[in-house]
Amino acid sequence: MAFDTIRSNKSAQIVLGLLIGIAFGFLLQKGGVTEYAVIIGQLLLTDFTVVKVMLAAILVGMVGIYAMKAAGLVRLHSKGGSVGATVIGGLIFGAGFAVLGYCPGTAAGAIGSGALDAVVGVLGIVIGAGIFARLFPYLDRVILNRGAFPADTIPELLGVRPALVVGIVAVLIVGVLAMLAMLGL
Repeated sequence: MAFDTIRSNKSAQIVLGLLIGIAFGFLLQKGGVTEYAVIIGQLLLTDFTVVKVMLAAILVGMVGIYAMKAAGLVRLHSKGGSVGATVIGGLIFGAGFAVLGYCPGTAAGAIGSGALDAVVGVLGIVIGAGIFARLFPYLDRVILNRGAFPADTIPELLGVRPALVVGIVAVLIVGVLAMLAMLGL
């Protein structure tokens, strides 16, 4: 099977990852979310382009992953989470996003579009990642493992089939997108 060949071929994985990354950056740029003004507009709640793009991506990814899982094409490997890791990650990501005006993906896409301000942000991301890596043993021991989540996925937590959660979340996302469209946002 072609998937087994790709799974066992590291070069094919790298090439496929590069091509998917280029396509992802292209789609971010086409969606308008690599523009600083659009991202700041989202933070100020005046432009909901980022929310619409993210919700559409979540919807397509969620349905696609579970459809591939149901067809036996993929296996999901989730890692347990914790309150400590979520809070620290959220604070670091949120602070960087608010200061820079880009997230890591949109920063890379903005660089591809010629935005020089994003280069400074990516340098900050690399430096921050290095600092986090250096502090990781301490953070892992003291903060990151605090408050382990009781389950790895929402269906496991609720004790229901994944298709039920996917269906409910899909309906909610479509509802939010429809509401944003009706409000002209």
